Amino acid sequence: MPAAVPTILATSAGYLPHPRLRFGFGPMMAFAVQLAQETPPRAGRAGPPRICHIGTAGGDDKGFQRDMAEAAREAGYELHHLSLFSMPNVEDVEGYLRGFDVIWVNGGSVVNLLAVWRAHGLPEILYRLWQEGVVLAGVSAGSICWFEAGVTDSFGPELAPVTNGLGFLPGANGVHMDSEERRRPLIRELVADGTLGPTLCTDDGAGLLFRGTELIEAVIEVDEARACRIALDEAGAVVESELPLRRLG
Repeated sequence: MPAAVPTILATSAGYLPHPRLRFGFGPMMAFAVQLAQETPPRAGRAGPPRICHIGTAGGDDKGFQRDMAEAAREAGYELHHLSLFSMPNVEDVEGYLRGFDVIWVNGGSVVNLLAVWRAHGLPEILYRLWQEGVVLAGVSAGSICWFEAGVTDSFGPELAPVTNGLGFLPGANGVHMDSEERRRPLIRELVADGTLGPTLCTDDGAGLLFRGTELIEAVIEVDEARACRIALDEAGAVVESELPLRRLG
């Protein structure tokens, strides 16, 4: 079931505490599924929403894949995985991904994700699917990857800029703004010196909805989460502007 227009949900969210599982899916994942239900189902498609989890940034960790499958079962979703280590787990990657409503990209190393994806031709495939209405979504590295740039700990313990994102969305992205104290001052420094352009940022529990390349709204699944834009004003000063929020669920 495709979205009505190309849609990306870029987040620092998606997983919430669960009494029995490692984590459960919260309102953010339900929102991603909802976005994929705007037009009539594709011919021959029925049953629960279908999500493909891509865990390249975490090395396709099998334990985490099992945890994702448990959370999906509990939420009533059908979830499968695209693995690229040590080789793709399907012969026709594009055909496989086209069968899903939502592609959810998990966190980890965005630098490694971008390198591996490019080696396997994923950017071109994902761009085509995005244009066709498959909802692209993700958390952390799975948020930064859609933008031109961001900051990451992929190179080592110290945060550093990454500037070779996929560029589906303009500007840069900051994640985990409230839980990793070094991110905000570094993003402000990088915006000030021109390394990053205008940067849209999310706290844990927040997400950004894009239709095409336009930011439509910031959404949250936990009350304390916030989202903001860090950019230069006309005088060249760094300005941080809070975004209006809509509470999901």
